[in-house]
Amino acid sequence: MSRRATTAVALVAALTAAAVAQASASPAATPRVVIETSDVERFFALYDDPKFASDPDALAARYLATPSPGLVEFMAMRRITPERVAAALRNKPELYRDARSCANTLGNVRGRLIAATDRLAELYPKAIFPPITIAISRGTPAAAANAKGLYVGLEALCSAKFIEANDEDRFVHVIAHEYIHAQQPLAQTESRDETVLHAALVEGAAEFVAEQISGSVGFPLLHKWTKGREAELETAFLAEKDQVAIGSRWLYNQQGSDGWPGDLGYWVGYRVAKAHYARSPDKKAALREIIEMRDPATFLAESGWTPGMAL
Repeated sequence: MSRRATTAVALVAALTAAAVAQASASPAATPRVVIETSDVERFFALYDDPKFASDPDALAARYLATPSPGLVEFMAMRRITPERVAAALRNKPELYRDARSCANTLGNVRGRLIAATDRLAELYPKAIFPPITIAISRGTPAAAANAKGLYVGLEALCSAKFIEANDEDRFVHVIAHEYIHAQQPLAQTESRDETVLHAALVEGAAEFVAEQISGSVGFPLLHKWTKGREAELETAFLAEKDQVAIGSRWLYNQQGSDGWPGDLGYWVGYRVAKAHYARSPDKKAALREIIEMRDPATFLAESGWTPGMAL
């Protein structure tokens, strides 16, 4: 064998060994989270079929006849029935027609959510990774969750352009926000009596951590609307923090009214969480404390936050 041939063989062997070593050191990563979108694909396959396109009852019945496991859970949680889907198809046809634009972004959304959950694992090693199901619903709600996973109504979240104009960004950041709720002890139970402070800190913590893992908060419009009014708004929040959240002007009020945006408590809670994070020398510990918060009043008192502070 010539020296050149011997050298070539040695080089191939060396490269092969290096490739094996690299594969052993960093194997192709299996995503931590399952993101199920097959229900969306099934829906639009039926939606494009002339046999079903003009018959909402038949379309809804066929679509819900073979749901994914995640859609089964979503149906039970939010009373998604063939009758309700058919009624939405009849009454709001544009909702489903326009949803195709968001369906077309799901490939990119999937990749960005996988990256976000990888970041979550890095920042918060105790994280859990329930599956995410994106399906077609009855026009509402945009998202729901239980112990088995996170469920997203594609057509509802697609129509919520007031949250964020870009469809792909809106899906990534809102789903990242909702995914943080799966990590939070305080988010595992709901009460109609929870206070404005309690709800704002649960939601604001999810906003802050979502920003850390996905690059943005889920509701950026609030940050634009409040710019320059921080002290005024946060002073008003403190005066009303012990009110019941449901029925307040701070939480769960949809798009708001009279020039006051909905869910403004998300923004205040985000600022409290950010203040806590900023003053802590151990950022990983601070993030853990934000996620694992159990006493909102104590967290607020120890956060270092004051109305209007620069953050």
